Amino acid sequence: MSTSQQADPLIGRLVDGRYRVRARIARGGMATVYVATDLRLERRVALKVMHGHLSDDTVFQSRFIQEARSAARLSDPHVVNVFDQGQDGEMAYLVMEYLPGITLRELLREHRRLTIDQTLTIMDAILSGLSAAHRAGIVHRDVKPENVLLAEDGRIKIGDFGLARATTANTASGAQLMGTIAYLAPELVTRGTADARSDIYSLGIMLYEMLTGEQPYKGEQPMQIAYQHATDSVPRPSVKNPSVPEQLDELVLWATERRPDDRPLDAGTMLERLRAVEKELGLAPQVARAVAVGTTGAASAAESRELTKVLPQTASLPVATTEEPDNAARLRTRTRRRTTRGVWTLVLVLLLAVGAAGTGWYFGSGPGSLVAVPDVSQRSFADAETLLATNQLRAQAQEVNDRDIPAGTTVGSDPAPGERLDKDTLVTVFVSVGPATHQIPALAGKSADEVNGIFEAAFVGMGDPTREFSDAGDGTVLAASVIPRSGGDAIGCTDGCTVYEGDAASLVVSLGPLPDVSGESQSRAERTLDEAGLATSISERYSDSVASGIVIGIGDRDGDGNWRPGDTVPLIVSIGPEPVEIPGNVVGMTIREAVTALEGLGFEVNAGIDDGTLPLGFTYWDIYKVRATNPKAGETAPKGSTITLTPTL
Repeated sequence: MSTSQQADPLIGRLVDGRYRVRARIARGGMATVYVATDLRLERRVALKVMHGHLSDDTVFQSRFIQEARSAARLSDPHVVNVFDQGQDGEMAYLVMEYLPGITLRELLREHRRLTIDQTLTIMDAILSGLSAAHRAGIVHRDVKPENVLLAEDGRIKIGDFGLARATTANTASGAQLMGTIAYLAPELVTRGTADARSDIYSLGIMLYEMLTGEQPYKGEQPMQIAYQHATDSVPRPSVKNPSVPEQLDELVLWATERRPDDRPLDAGTMLERLRAVEKELGLAPQVARAVAVGTTGAASAAESRELTKVLPQTASLPVATTEEPDNAARLRTRTRRRTTRGVWTLVLVLLLAVGAAGTGWYFGSGPGSLVAVPDVSQRSFADAETLLATNQLRAQAQEVNDRDIPAGTTVGSDPAPGERLDKDTLVTVFVSVGPATHQIPALAGKSADEVNGIFEAAFVGMGDPTREFSDAGDGTVLAASVIPRSGGDAIGCTDGCTVYEGDAASLVVSLGPLPDVSGESQSRAERTLDEAGLATSISERYSDSVASGIVIGIGDRDGDGNWRPGDTVPLIVSIGPEPVEIPGNVVGMTIREAVTALEGLGFEVNAGIDDGTLPLGFTYWDIYKVRATNPKAGETAPKGSTITLTPTL
């Protein structure tokens, strides 16, 4: 067993002491399907194991058991057989018939639309199997291409009765409405009820898809598609594919009527009409040739009879008796009426031999030998390798950068999913190594638009910038930082840095210089700063040069840095010169001494007398003394104000 298969713990395990798990086939939302060997009967089986996290969910458990019971009640060559159902510890499982091959969905994905012959063959088989279910009182409720199996030996079967319900309990509510929305009948959308006619609607949608290569209703959201099912009528397939005959147009329209009462009563009724269409068109389904290559003798004859006979009607749902629909059946009828029985028997044997040879060529070296590439995205490489090995393909890893998918998770493959390849072809699986890196240059001094372009080219997200007043021009980047996508502290990128795609960048961008309000009145300065998005606080200061009420300037910002919108700016406003006390010792000084002292304190002086010259070289200011001052000595007066002296001899 390869290393990749060992990644699944069930590979190689013996389940319930009987079933040896060999390989994984598929994985769905409810269960995983494996190929296993039934050691007791020595045969290969399909083992469907419910996911462990659903084991405690009684709804899912009941659906799982219901699938086994519903399928076990049916015995029809076109229904997947369920052999066993059990519990191994906490693991619930079903044992089913193993049918190597593809689903109808894969066939549609490859060919897009099918030929009329192919469509009739597949629909004949599906309706045969489903009519057996309807006669047994079982509504499938999840008819879709994914649940139609096309075996390598030509057999066509319908499976997955996990949503099946008895026709007498036809009300579905809440979580029970789980059928695929593209095939959901209008009554399930509007009323939550289902019966055999709901399966007929799903078959009609599927028939439309086989004939045209697309579904009739499309939408971005499931509810948009559901609304179209409930309100619109399915168009004729011939609108998309002119080669579709009118009889099949009418069959599609009949099966997809919005009112259940206007549709066929059940699958048996629709099968009767389909076989009438086959007869009108001169075509016959090839189901009778779907005999396993290598089957011989009585077993081959028995299987052929099972695949070609018309299912008998029962008391539960009456079905009109029809002719045997296929070529092999008509040959048998004719041989009973002719005496040359041996000749026709030989012809039949030859036809079966040719069919078997053709089937062997188709699946051995023809188109049927190709295998479809599965979708290997969103998983580990080991799981992708296991899935490819299950489909008989080999895997090689190739690392790629991806911004969204975590490292170690697969992104996709080359060739892409759905492409068909020869077995053992090497498929390249792209494995994410996380986002790519980019080198960012120095950003300081560049314009904000230029820096935004640099980061966007590196797939780095941009938040709103921080705006600051500075001497740089408006829109100039002052600083930049990057917050890693993985979390952690921001990384400075002003002088350049290395970033990962998916990181986030933050910029500091200049608003230009702070408005200069020096020399303006306080009220005007406040209006100017308010328009710039700044609040103000007022502080007053004496000034010998700036008049009272005029702004001297702006104080420093707490914490340094540049001013930002929303900050509160300290506005310094002048209250004029600082008052000075008139010294008391001026009284008694000579006029000259007093003038010198007061001028030294910043006052203007009115001496009261002229400084004239007296005989003998004396002056009046040297002889007269100060008797008083105005303002008085000991009082204060602003610098620059005038002090008047009163002289006396």
